[in-house]
Amino acid sequence: MDDLNFGGFINVWGRHGRFVFSGDIMYVNTTDGHGNGPLPALQIPGFGTTIPPGASVGAKVDTKQFTATLQGGYRVLDTPQFTLDALAGMRFWHISNDVTVTANHPAIGTRTASHGEDFGWVDPVGGMRTFLPVTDRLSVQAQADIGGFGAGSDLTWSALATVNYVLGDRLSASVGYKVLDVDYDHKGHIYDTRLSGPVFGMTYRF
Repeated sequence: MDDLNFGGFINVWGRHGRFVFSGDIMYVNTTDGHGNGPLPALQIPGFGTTIPPGASVGAKVDTKQFTATLQGGYRVLDTPQFTLDALAGMRFWHISNDVTVTANHPAIGTRTASHGEDFGWVDPVGGMRTFLPVTDRLSVQAQADIGGFGAGSDLTWSALATVNYVLGDRLSASVGYKVLDVDYDHKGHIYDTRLSGPVFGMTYRF
């Protein structure tokens, strides 16, 4: 929450008989910054000069992450008390990083250098989804998946659990927790990140 600028996702769920479909689109924008000093003399790409000893250096990273997860599957258990769906599909990633480094020292004043990059990849994923009615209006839902396995990232996994309350024939409200983890390292691009936090939402049933 300290690093979050904006985050949100849309989840689409469909079923025909025992065949199911899950679609999840997520966008997150975070900014994190740290400073250190005094430091020994060092070189930083983009400054054009050696940073003298005693300088203070701060860095800020702005990251925009877009993911789209599409999965299809089959309802392996379907009872009034409990449902369980097996899922498999793909997760598409696009990452944009903007890094700004600032150095301060009386000999050079304040100098700033920036670097930006964009990259993306695709991960195969497989998972499960379960739905448990508690009362006529109250229910618990959980969904988790795992994938990557070197095809895109080394490993990715996600989990979402919500408590849901029916407000009307088509509308319900949800509160829960979501975690999305990825470890990607390919051709000089590294994205080893875990995003987690509370979620609040509304569900409309067609």
